[in-house]
Amino acid sequence: IQRGMVLAKPGSITPHKKFESEVYVLKKEEGGRHTPFFPNYRPQFYIRTTDVTGAIESFTADDGSAAEMVMPGDRIKMMVQLINPVAIEQGMRFAIREGGRTIGAGVVSKIIE
Repeated sequence: IQRGMVLAKPGSITPHKKFESEVYVLKKEEGGRHTPFFPNYRPQFYIRTTDVTGAIESFTADDGSAAEMVMPGDRIKMMVQLINPVAIEQGMRFAIREGGRTIGAGVVSKIIE
């Protein structure tokens, strides 16, 4: 067993690669980014103790409209595709990191696949 692995009873939890989430993107003053990011941005997702790269496929604003970009300080829904399957569940919290610093925090709102 290594860091990031999950030990569970067989069949009690399944690994997933794609999920919808609600995210808060930290402002520059909070230690986050100072520039926006766009679809296909590929930060690191820290889920439990697992560190995995994921592509942010799309953004949805609070009113349900598609968003073109995400600015620091935004609260937004995003669709994430991880490069490796990870043991995640609805309601699980995670951090989004880039270059050794946390740039956002989110919660899994829906498992897609």
